[in-house]
Amino acid sequence: LTLTRYKHLTEALEAREQELGVDFVVDYASWLAPDPSHHIYPRNLYTPGVEGGSPLTYCGEGIGELIGKDRWEGCTPERYNVDGTAERLIKAGVDEIVFVDLTTSGVRFFKTWDVVNMARQVVAKHNRETGADIKVWWVNDPTDLMTESYPEEPAGWTLSLGDFEKDRTVPLEGRPNPVSSDPRLAEFHVKGIEEHFTPGVSMAETGILLVNHATRLNNQFFDPKIDDTVVLNRNIKGLLQERHPELKEQNILGGWFGMKTPNPFVELGPRTTSRFERTREMRGENLGDARLYEKRNLFPDGDMGYRYWEALDELKNNGVKQIIVAFPQIMVDSVLNLVEVPNQIAKEIGFKNWLYFDTLDFETYPDVGHPFADFWGMGVDTECKAADGSGDVVQCCLTMGGCGDDARRPYPPPRQTQINKVRKDLDPSLAYDVSEFGHLGYDPEQGPPNLDAPVQDQYRGTWTVWTPPNDNPDVGKFLADKVVDFVTSPRPGRAVGPVYLGKRSLQVDTGKRL
Repeated sequence: LTLTRYKHLTEALEAREQELGVDFVVDYASWLAPDPSHHIYPRNLYTPGVEGGSPLTYCGEGIGELIGKDRWEGCTPERYNVDGTAERLIKAGVDEIVFVDLTTSGVRFFKTWDVVNMARQVVAKHNRETGADIKVWWVNDPTDLMTESYPEEPAGWTLSLGDFEKDRTVPLEGRPNPVSSDPRLAEFHVKGIEEHFTPGVSMAETGILLVNHATRLNNQFFDPKIDDTVVLNRNIKGLLQERHPELKEQNILGGWFGMKTPNPFVELGPRTTSRFERTREMRGENLGDARLYEKRNLFPDGDMGYRYWEALDELKNNGVKQIIVAFPQIMVDSVLNLVEVPNQIAKEIGFKNWLYFDTLDFETYPDVGHPFADFWGMGVDTECKAADGSGDVVQCCLTMGGCGDDARRPYPPPRQTQINKVRKDLDPSLAYDVSEFGHLGYDPEQGPPNLDAPVQDQYRGTWTVWTPPNDNPDVGKFLADKVVDFVTSPRPGRAVGPVYLGKRSLQVDTGKRL
């Protein structure tokens, strides 16, 4: 799907070349590239980052008892010792490099900034050595807010260093993102939502949940991902209400994933520098640190400020009969919308409420017809200490409502990590049964769940996940329009240089890796 979109973008730009008098050399780069040559600068991975280190040539040989027998099939040791996207564009003789990005539906995000910033390092080195004057631009951030806002001290700060000492505070006002804020982008998602409206259910009884990932703690001081996402969400909501006036404002909500929270009992020491851990209340997740740009502890509020389970509970209590969940930060099918989100929603409001449960979907999910796991998160340990204090090890109970009369195996499983230690990511207390009708509205004190029908205050409607734009050729044309708008407009000022991070940078003074 990504390559198809690349093809659409290339065709749309090449169709404008004669009109504009521009020769477009179109290439692509990924933050994580299955093809090493589509890293922006793969030799940054290949070259040792520490003194005395070895190049990245590992192909799996020599593990344990399988020495000489476990080489990865088709692995090329020198796969990262190749030109990447930046070097190909330079060798093609370009005058400038213009990035346009849909990594997270075009919202500004540190992962794309990493790619742009590395390209600027490669270009700066080339310019120093040759006297060239190639410039690098990013259409999504035309005023280079993220670079100008990057923390100033210590020089080369990265998250691994903890809190920075000095920030550069640059206001967001007047520095919009022309890609993610464009209503045309919102329309692609609106159409993917409309595909799943259920016949016979009124718009007044329809709920829309817009779920999104956040960024990382402290990145918000240069990364406006959350602010850009809220703008995108509001554009989607506004367009939905414009096209379907019967949709109720209170039934279109934005929800974020869970985040780590501090455990005050954790004992800090040389190997434990943070009290933050995953919690059951936050669904065992760590992708919801949705702090607004340049704010220490300010999160979105109002209709766009829910956790996704809070939003689902509100929609349930509002009496909706269908819920359509969209993940606007992605533009093509991925594990997120095909597996992760369905399981996260199902553990809250049930897999038997999935719109396609009666017919299943074997085209998308061969053999099984559905995306649902037995429990979520799938990677937890399944052995627990017996709850009777005997010290016996038993199989954890991962079934909502309990595992018979065995009091030694309660659900949910008790915390296994000592309270004065950061909870392990695989602690079974973090797992939720992906149950028939979900955890929301169910109280085990009031009786067992019914495997065939909702009980108590469980959700009684249906739900499904929207369809992302995928191979829609109009997306490529939209991106081409953004590039053309940029190259035919006055540049926003001087092209900024790179930020040199840590010791794995192409340094200004030597042009070499330290």
